[in-house]
Amino acid sequence: MAVNLTSNVQNLNKYLKLDQKGSIMAEYVWVDANGETRSKSRTLKEQEWKPEDLPIWNFDGSSTEQAPGDNSDVYLRPCAVFPDPFRGSPNIIVLAECWMSDGTPNKYNFRHECAKVMEAYAEHEPWFGLEQEYTFLNEDGRPYGWPANGFPAPQGPYYCGVGSGKVVLRDVVEAHYKACLYAGVKISGTNAEVMPAQWEFQVGPCEGIEMGDHLWISRFFLARIAEDFGARVTWHPKPIQGDWNGAGLHSNFSTKEMRVEGGMKHIEDAIKKLEPHHEEHIKEYGEGNELRLTGRHETGSIDQFSYGVANRGSSIRIPRECAAKGYGYFEDRRPASNADPYRVTKILMTSIFGKL
Repeated sequence: MAVNLTSNVQNLNKYLKLDQKGSIMAEYVWVDANGETRSKSRTLKEQEWKPEDLPIWNFDGSSTEQAPGDNSDVYLRPCAVFPDPFRGSPNIIVLAECWMSDGTPNKYNFRHECAKVMEAYAEHEPWFGLEQEYTFLNEDGRPYGWPANGFPAPQGPYYCGVGSGKVVLRDVVEAHYKACLYAGVKISGTNAEVMPAQWEFQVGPCEGIEMGDHLWISRFFLARIAEDFGARVTWHPKPIQGDWNGAGLHSNFSTKEMRVEGGMKHIEDAIKKLEPHHEEHIKEYGEGNELRLTGRHETGSIDQFSYGVANRGSSIRIPRECAAKGYGYFEDRRPASNADPYRVTKILMTSIFGKL
């Protein structure tokens, strides 16, 4: 007998309507050692909760590869709060940083140092927009909708595609879009990508540390929603070897100086400051990225820094519109889809403005 692994929404809705009697459910979300999100719930009194007012909590770090078994408590320090799109108002989603019992940030807590950099250079008003590509997988680990013993037709009809045979799981994409908007996540768009079963959503513009916060919560939402539909999400930058596009986290960046007339000089100066740090950036830009940055499939070579106007085969792309206007932003096309947004945004800032 087949087992239904998806949620029964009709049954669940009966219980979601029940009165919570002055209490709320707070879902604490954190990033684990493998760049995935984890979460657990607790009950709090119903009120207007701010991060600094929420209780610090903890979890078993030995079960998430974030602490040894003989000292396993890892503390969750709330840093951002969002309305809960799954349980509805007045319940909340709480993004939390991971800290050790000795008062130091967990080794996988990349937010802490990123926040210090953003605060130090806040006068430049850094804006980020991240383009998150990802791939849907079926229960066998194959891209969703691909033939079991073969491959789909070559790339071409799938990018921004419409229609059966061109895209899959649009219902998950639509649900994710709505959930982000409900929660106040600054999602700015979505589209089907070049490889079948691959999609992209964009978050931003966000200023400073908000970028990493909103992207991590949007990743949590997508994984959680796909769970309801019985699908899996992979952030791997090259889930299928061969003549197929990989998945990136293209990172758009600007400062207030770049966004006004004459800003192109600041854009070009910033790009020149990035070049000497190319190898350092690659180390921060995700696991398995060497499989993706081959110089093919709309990527630059992992071994060489390059930039150009409207060139999707370069490390850094200056949009044609920005070059024509003489101001705007640039796009770093090197980060892999599984890159940590805190690490990406931090090293962009420190390469341009200096390390703290």
